[in-house]
Amino acid sequence: MIFGFSERYILQIILIAIAGACGALGRYGLSTLVSNVCGDKFAYGTLAANVIGCFLIGFVMHIALSTDIISEDMRMAVAVGFLGALTTFSTFSYETYKFIEDAAWMLAISNVAANVIFGLIATIIGLAAARLIVGGA
Repeated sequence: MIFGFSERYILQIILIAIAGACGALGRYGLSTLVSNVCGDKFAYGTLAANVIGCFLIGFVMHIALSTDIISEDMRMAVAVGFLGALTTFSTFSYETYKFIEDAAWMLAISNVAANVIFGLIATIIGLAAARLIVGGA
């Protein structure tokens, strides 16, 4: 016990923090890359981070919960730390608000629709890919 917490709990916190830092750096790099390639008239970087994060959460969670390939500690690190930092709901919300504030209604609606629709599709594809690899329902 360390400060009243089990060693396993402390390990999970450390893994989540490290993975969160990696996810934040991944988000920054991905958003920068996508914005450089696609331009900055639309929130393409945030959309890419959210869609990729949705795919990965579907993929990882299916494998983690239906096999013993991914430990609970690693699942927490990836899902809470890495993907929590990679996906960008707060940024998505702010960018949507800015489109509304600028009276760019079609961009605002497109941003919401694209993130929800592509995010859901990516999650489903991630689950399907994991099921093809490890089986399960």
